[in-house]
Amino acid sequence: MTDHAAELVDPRIRRTRLSLQQALEQLLDEREFEKISVQDIAEAAEVNRATFYDHYPDKFALLECMVGTQFEELLAQRGVVFDGGCVSALRAIILGVCDYVASRPTRCERQRQMEPHMEAAVIAVVRKMLLDGLQRHPPQGASPEMVATTVSWAVYGAAKEWLNTPRHVASEEIVETVMALVVPMLAEPVPQALHG
Repeated sequence: MTDHAAELVDPRIRRTRLSLQQALEQLLDEREFEKISVQDIAEAAEVNRATFYDHYPDKFALLECMVGTQFEELLAQRGVVFDGGCVSALRAIILGVCDYVASRPTRCERQRQMEPHMEAAVIAVVRKMLLDGLQRHPPQGASPEMVATTVSWAVYGAAKEWLNTPRHVASEEIVETVMALVVPMLAEPVPQALHG
């Protein structure tokens, strides 16, 4: 979802996209996502609509990029790097997902249109991080892509379930439960009895 390849090639692209993301973030503090237009975002970023469309096909793509960038920054600030075999890195990823989704509940409650895009952005970041590590240390029994996709959806789904549980435990506590569910997916082949 994020634009790191383009950002490395041209700093002007990075500045423009960052400006558009910051404009959207500012507008989200003022009104609901569904009431924000591309023109509003372009004006707040001090660019024209054509420039907006040079970078994003619509406001949903911008939202996904913004969320992905924010989530990647959270993981980078925590020094999270997954090499395919490090359980502590997986724990940090799960904790990051829990903390990120918990930091945004009020906005999502009143802006339901944003939820699928936020979900897609966070899952994409987790999947990419897991896939990068799993390609270096391939799992047994399934392709790295399949495992990374399955685990990223499982982690996000578990974080959402945790957040929606009344009087939920602290994120540090739920991490161990989620770890117990996803670690076997990373390392173990599916037993023959389950193949049909």
